[in-house]
Amino acid sequence: MVVSARTVLLLLFQALTAAVLALRHTPYAWTAAGKWWTVYGTLVDLGCITLMWHFLRREGIGFRDLIGRFRLRWGRDIFVGLGWFAVVFPILGVCLPLSSRLMFGTWFPNVNQGAVVGPLPHWAAVYTLFVWWIIWSPTEETTYQAYALPRLEALTKRPFVAVLIVAFFWALQHCALPLVLDWRYPIYAVLATFPGVLVFVLIYQRTRRLPPLFIAQWPADLWVAIMSVAPAVFGH
Repeated sequence: MVVSARTVLLLLFQALTAAVLALRHTPYAWTAAGKWWTVYGTLVDLGCITLMWHFLRREGIGFRDLIGRFRLRWGRDIFVGLGWFAVVFPILGVCLPLSSRLMFGTWFPNVNQGAVVGPLPHWAAVYTLFVWWIIWSPTEETTYQAYALPRLEALTKRPFVAVLIVAFFWALQHCALPLVLDWRYPIYAVLATFPGVLVFVLIYQRTRRLPPLFIAQWPADLWVAIMSVAPAVFGH
């Protein structure tokens, strides 16, 4: 339930947002709703936190036990996290254009379905730039790595099977960031992100240290935030 929760909640909130926009006679309501994903993404985070809290209470542990301690003396976790960033995100930098080329025939896909929708309002852009990514990265890492992976290892009795399950669902989540109604897009999203998240999961399985992975993911999600708000700041 937890390992699939983020994908399910992203689809649910995109559908709810699209319904509201459709009632307001917004054209291309589904596509327009997707542009709000960094705003309703925090509701996804809260949903996952609530779900994990429910199950952790039954286990008799808390989030501090799940996440572990930050080691900030001499900037240890910061430098380790930046090192992992340097390892993982070049992989994504290669896989994204290659997957796009394979599925769309272009290095950078145009997946807005030709819809003409305006940028997010400035308050949503500010929220995305200064709040969304700070919450998103730790919640995502905690959900897939600290919670789902060890429990799937215990259930399957095969650690690498658990790694593959977590990596698959983590990559699958990217189909809903947001979901584009084109059959090629989910395949592209999974192919583009699976190698990177697989390495992330293998790092955690090896180190069992979550805070450095927060640091490793923050720069990438900050970049996503900047790219998401660019239309609101600079226009089309």
